[in-house]
Amino acid sequence: QVQLVESGGGLVQPGGSLRLSCAASGSIFSINAMNWYRQAPGKRRELVAGITSTGSTRYANSVKGRFTISRDNAKNTVYLQMNSLKPEDTAVYYCNADIAEDNSWWAPNDYWGRGTQVTVSS
Repeated sequence: QVQLVESGGGLVQPGGSLRLSCAASGSIFSINAMNWYRQAPGKRRELVAGITSTGSTRYANSVKGRFTISRDNAKNTVYLQMNSLKPEDTAVYYCNADIAEDNSWWAPNDYWGRGTQVTVSS
């Protein structure tokens, strides 16, 4: 069974930084795209950043220039470095990945972590 576990959330002041991590574990054959989403209270879940298996990245306009997504394929881990944080970045951040398991390598599935809370407040 594949699992995604996020870490690194917390409370930070405006202008501060946080680094989120998400590690995938289980019987993994391959990992394609890995993404970070977020959901603020009363709002829809939105894509924050994504990275392909070859390192191509994309970002929401609201975080461009402030957030950086990266991955370590050897560790099956994706990171989100968040700088110049704003109160509007407050949300639960979710890791998402397209993963093929050992016993079904031809049919990858979409997996989600449980989320980690990020609160930006003075």
